[in-house]
Formats: sequence, C-alpha cells, structure tokens
Amino acid sequence: MSKAGVSFENIKSDLLLEGEFKEEYEKLQPRYEVISQIIEARKEQNMTQSELVKRVGTQNPMRLRKIPMGFLAPHCVKLCKKP
Repeated sequence: MSKAGVSFENIKSDLLLEGEFKEEYEKLQPRYEVISQIIEARKEQNMTQSELVKRVGTQNPMRLRKIPMGFLAPHCVKLCKKP
C-alpha cells in the first residue's frame, strides 16, 4: 500500500526552482543554521530548554524557547553571554 500525498522534500525541490522562492529561502539559511547549532549544542550538553534559558539569562524566556520552532531570529549577543 502506498502513502497518499506528496513529500515535503518533493514540494521543497519544486519550489526551489522558482527564483523568488529560492532567493527568500537562501536569505533564511543563516538563521536556520544558527537555530540548528543551538539545538545540537543543547542536546550534546543534555540540557533542557529551561536550563538553557537560565544559562543565557534572558529577560524574555519565551523568546528563547521559540527559537527551535524558527519563529524568532536568535540574538547572538544574548546567546553568547558567558554563564
């Protein structure tokens, strides 16, 4: 039995053929690379999101908790703050 629908990768490949979409996608790449690095570093340290919020010392914990969802661009100054 085959799965119904189209895979995300197929849709993404098709959309990347369009110039405007590709341009916007490429603009967002650095943002998502930083997000991926934050997530990986947190996992390597066996750290919860709550622990990361405490360590970073942000005034707005929800801002940091939304980073893995891609809603907000990380502020490197606050993320690089030493414990």
